Amino acid sequence: MKTNILKAAIIGMVALSFSSCKKYLDMTPTNAASDKLVWSKVEYAEIAINSFYHDLNYFGNFSTGQSIAGMTDGLTDAFKYSSMTYNAYMYIPNEIAYGGSVLTPNYAAVYLGNWSNVYEKVRRVNEALANLKKYGAFSESETNRLEAEIRFFRAQLYFDLVKRYKEVIIYNEDLSKIEKNKGLSTEAQGWDFVQADLNFAAQHLVKNNNPNGRVSSGAAYALLSRAMLYAERWEAAKLAGAKVMEMGYELAGNYADAFKTGSSEAILQYSYNKASFTHDFDATYAPGGDRKGAGAMGTPTQEMVESYELKTIGGFPDWTAWHNTSGTTAQPPYEDLEPRFQASILYNGASWKGRTIEPFVDGKDGWASWKEDAVPAGRTVTGYFLKKMLDENIDLSKDGSTQPWTAFRLGEVLLNYAEACYRSNSSPEANAALRKIRARVGLPYVDKNGPALMTAIMQERKVELAFEGYYYWDMKRWKLAENAFTGTRVHGLKVEKIGNMFRYTYVDCDKQDRNFPAKMYRIPLPTSEITNNTAVKQFPEWN
Repeated sequence: MKTNILKAAIIGMVALSFSSCKKYLDMTPTNAASDKLVWSKVEYAEIAINSFYHDLNYFGNFSTGQSIAGMTDGLTDAFKYSSMTYNAYMYIPNEIAYGGSVLTPNYAAVYLGNWSNVYEKVRRVNEALANLKKYGAFSESETNRLEAEIRFFRAQLYFDLVKRYKEVIIYNEDLSKIEKNKGLSTEAQGWDFVQADLNFAAQHLVKNNNPNGRVSSGAAYALLSRAMLYAERWEAAKLAGAKVMEMGYELAGNYADAFKTGSSEAILQYSYNKASFTHDFDATYAPGGDRKGAGAMGTPTQEMVESYELKTIGGFPDWTAWHNTSGTTAQPPYEDLEPRFQASILYNGASWKGRTIEPFVDGKDGWASWKEDAVPAGRTVTGYFLKKMLDENIDLSKDGSTQPWTAFRLGEVLLNYAEACYRSNSSPEANAALRKIRARVGLPYVDKNGPALMTAIMQERKVELAFEGYYYWDMKRWKLAENAFTGTRVHGLKVEKIGNMFRYTYVDCDKQDRNFPAKMYRIPLPTSEITNNTAVKQFPEWN
């Protein structure tokens, strides 16, 4: 009983300590006695560090690759938010995709940035590391492990900052170096900081393959492989990927199983519990037939559907017949598409929760005309619904979602490794990694070189990692977004039931061109930082 009381006290002290400052630079001292107790035992220290795990939460935290404007796939040709209502979840991502005069520095900083939010978290992490060094009296190995865990989370936060802003303000655990007016680092210095933290974390964290425990060496190397792609440090990314591949993780035999609790390819998962901690991802994106009048705030596009290859033989079907704006009764080749399509997207006639999906006009799930139907209320505007990461066993009328978020998995690491190998002129290794990815879903592969190999890597990243929060950032770091997402529109299929047949009509789901200006390759600094910190200025492309 005494131990439990102490645990409760520790949690309370940690919460008070971590909420004591409203702004990053407001370093109000915490209670020294409380800090000393928190870091007096390994068990208590781990409780303190537990709060940082929330930053892995994709379903409720935009620091894992999303934004407060919703899933970043909604800013691409892969996913369409369903109306101009519901503000952040619908109106804002459509505004961003269309671009134009709305993309002011303040607007972009608010909806795509995360400066103040992440720096508050950086402050907490640095406080924890400072207190570990000041008050901790553990063995060298335990001290190193705890420091490694804290530095893993700091690296994650700075990765998120540098990928957005390029130049950031670097703070470490020396709290005496905090100052009101502090200049920006170079991008290289930012990546140096991330790389150093992750190298330390990878060397000192535990080596195990349990994705549902504390962060491991595998998670540190996985994040390093990801971060070094953005840094364009190909050898470092390649080495980190190779380290993960040596650790015994295995691709799940069934692609859909890759996202289940305890998957063989999961490196680190963020878990939920029906009794105490759920999320609303299903309620936001499930087909309208799952709960009347709700869901389907965003749906996959026809462009994304056409990114999937034919099962077994590979290659793409000819979709010309379904690009008919007058409609066709020919059945689209859904059943002929590869397993990743079947696991990721729900289509007319697909099986779901013991019923058949009805994304047609007046069907149970329903179809809505983009913008003309101002409130789709669970109906699709593209003819499709999201399936990936949804829980087929949940009853949305009773429960919140509990499926885990897989923060790192072998599938991504293999693709990180493939790209790093390509960039460092190691084509055989890149081809071998791609072959593993495709073999899992029964697709053939022929070795490639040069630009054709990079095209294959980009294709696999788009499909393998669909809706996991990578595509938008990939297109930005490849500097392809400006052309791919400017002067374009996304489409869908309007489905109508006519007797025992269906008519599929190709529809424009944008009704105006999209626009990605070059300045969007970097998120602007928030006005509050420029106003309060005389050592920084707005990035030139945003002036």
